Amino acid sequence: MTFTVEDLQTILDEITLAVTALPAEGEVACYIPQLAEVDPDQFGIAVALADGQIFHAGDAQTLFSIQSISKVFTTTIALRKFGDDIWKRVGREPSGDPFNSIVQLEMECGKPRNPFINAGAITIADTIMEGRTPDELMEEILQFIREIAHDDSIQIDKKVAESELKTGDRNASLAHFMASFGLFENAVDDVLWAYFNHCSITMTCEQLAKAALFLVSDGLDKSCGVNVVSEKRARRINSLMMMCGHYDGSGEFAFRVGLPGKSGVGGGIMAVVPGKASIAVWSPRLDKVGNSYLGTLALEMLTQRTGWSVFGH
Repeated sequence: MTFTVEDLQTILDEITLAVTALPAEGEVACYIPQLAEVDPDQFGIAVALADGQIFHAGDAQTLFSIQSISKVFTTTIALRKFGDDIWKRVGREPSGDPFNSIVQLEMECGKPRNPFINAGAITIADTIMEGRTPDELMEEILQFIREIAHDDSIQIDKKVAESELKTGDRNASLAHFMASFGLFENAVDDVLWAYFNHCSITMTCEQLAKAALFLVSDGLDKSCGVNVVSEKRARRINSLMMMCGHYDGSGEFAFRVGLPGKSGVGGGIMAVVPGKASIAVWSPRLDKVGNSYLGTLALEMLTQRTGWSVFGH
């Protein structure tokens, strides 16, 4: 399938029109009270081409909580700092269980299956904290995301972070359970604070698509010629997103969309077309496994129209 860059805006406009005309399906993440207040019927999509051109449609410039999409960025930071040593603390396998499950942790002595489930991301936060204060760690994470998105306006939504802290008993249980195996290097409460705050970073679809561009170009930020990560590690991150980026819906996403991607319960999905483009889509209503219902559908439509699936047409 061939299409020109000039066709892309029309494709995005038509996909936006199609998905927003569908009957409402799915629910917002009500277990985080602040997210439950978001208008559930918004939809935005943005595509950043490898050469830096941006196309967008719908609510692509509305801020939303990126939630678990932030785990891609913290994993990238961990790989930059510690390389393959991080795999001593987290695995690289799909979990097959809900993102906040404690079952596998007990069977596998406190080692999470991958860095994108909650337990894995909490472990990554502990790894990159390096004895610093939570504020110092969050400043590093925020600065990294601002640099790769080339946007200093990116912030944390403190109301969402406070909402997560008040309702985060399951995540606290995961952290304390892992700490019981002697696996934590920092105070559990400090790690949890950092974890809840990086999940509460807010971005627009356009900002998120720009932030993912280094994964399009083998780790290179083409706009400034800086290697964010090595080519090998960029490919490893993409492979993790393909296998584990949508929790126990990762296989279904790969089957339908065919791209490395990472979802968040704020309704966002970040996806990568290696060598060609990065995509960010957002719609708050979630399917039964916690992924954006309309976002997934829109990405499926996009790969069908463009032939961008890594598996071919």
